[in-house]
Amino acid sequence: MTPMNWHVVLPEIWLLVAACVVLLADLFTTDPERRPTFWLTQLSVAVFAALHLQGYLGGQTVYAMQGLVVIDPMGHLLAFFAALSVMVTLAYARPTLGSREMLKGEFFTLSLFVLLGISVMCSANNFLVVYLGLELMSLSLYALTALRRDHAIATEAAMKYFVLGALASGFLLYGMSMMYGATGTLDIPRLFERIGTGSINKEVLVFGVVFIVAGLAFKLGAAPFHMWVPDVYQGAPTPVTLLIGGAPKFAAFAITLRLLVEGMLGLAIDWQQMFIVLAVTSLAVGNLAAIAQSNLKRMLAYSTIAQMGFIVLGLSAGVVSGNTLSAANAYSSAMFYLVAYVLTTLGTFGLIMYLSHQGFESEQIDDLAGLSQRSTWLAGVMTVFMFSLAGVPPMVGFFAKLAVIQALVSTNVPFYIGLAVVAVVFSLVGAYYYLRVVKVMWFDAPVRGESLLRSQGVTLLLAANGAAVLIFGPFSGGLMAMCRDAIVKALAS
Repeated sequence: MTPMNWHVVLPEIWLLVAACVVLLADLFTTDPERRPTFWLTQLSVAVFAALHLQGYLGGQTVYAMQGLVVIDPMGHLLAFFAALSVMVTLAYARPTLGSREMLKGEFFTLSLFVLLGISVMCSANNFLVVYLGLELMSLSLYALTALRRDHAIATEAAMKYFVLGALASGFLLYGMSMMYGATGTLDIPRLFERIGTGSINKEVLVFGVVFIVAGLAFKLGAAPFHMWVPDVYQGAPTPVTLLIGGAPKFAAFAITLRLLVEGMLGLAIDWQQMFIVLAVTSLAVGNLAAIAQSNLKRMLAYSTIAQMGFIVLGLSAGVVSGNTLSAANAYSSAMFYLVAYVLTTLGTFGLIMYLSHQGFESEQIDDLAGLSQRSTWLAGVMTVFMFSLAGVPPMVGFFAKLAVIQALVSTNVPFYIGLAVVAVVFSLVGAYYYLRVVKVMWFDAPVRGESLLRSQGVTLLLAANGAAVLIFGPFSGGLMAMCRDAIVKALAS
């Protein structure tokens, strides 16, 4: 029997204790800017990130807690990236929350619980653990979306997110119950073994896979399960929008790999077909709908749907003609794309918050008009982010798109090469609305004349974020190698 091995889940134990300490410490904080709470939260997440980085560098795969969790390099790396994402999100969010009387201990505590749920999902080796982490993360995000209780649009967004999220969780849970009914196990490795025997009713398995893929597509924000994304991105307070659009994407990617690749690779021919439909639909809906948007946050929401289409496309090319020779290349390129997307998204929403102030939300594309005349530096940074999302070299977004397209083309299958062409065509369509933002910033006359409120810490963070998007483009080899190493070790275990 697999031992308990409590020490291997030390990062999660640390984060749970830290969240409780932050919650209690905030009760005694008299500082209206919540400095002690903020720095205690950042310290907690930094230690959590360091523990996962140490685990990734160790390179071991360990099964613990009676086989309920698997501690491997892929889980460590995704949790590490999620922790960095939360740290950056909190740093961007603090000035905005403070100017809107939302700087409360609840934001920091719930953010830690979101990260804890993400970490649980990254190391899940059992259906119940996947669902436990999913609900911990989701319920915390529902509460954060409604953080601005006196704001009708935010409350409406929270209700939509909650109802649709509950529906998606039901899909996932029903699919899991069908897989359990067919195989008699909740453990992901046992599921893989029993599907491999070929003696289980294929129709029941495929029916279960359909519901699981639907639930995963909702969490990824892929069309046609994207209904919540535009309303929640637009309605939620911008700091919460950034929290939703960043770190949780790593968790969705992790459980997709755990459930479908590690558990149901024998059914790949079935779920990959669904993924191809999801990918092409996401690319079409996301890019075409974004063109019509005037609200910047809503445009970025549809952009997210399109970006998820690329990730799902990469995941759909792992098993080709019955062999897994291209699996490591396909899944690692999708993982690299996810890291590049989150890195760029952090900076984009961080800059939106930087331009906002009390009584004014910089949410319309027209609000950026003439930004280059007010601050050439800020317009330049936003241009870097827009170019990266559009896939313009030498930004990291270009190399991420190139990695996924290369993974599709390297299969040498005409159908996948055709999918690569479709992805490129929709990328060209998407370039229009990204370049429109650049055009508004550099060539339109300014509609707002007030000076920008500067926060030195956020200014430095934006500079570092923009530099990372530039540097990780031409020098993406190291990051890509980390992703590939993590995927290869996960597949080997």
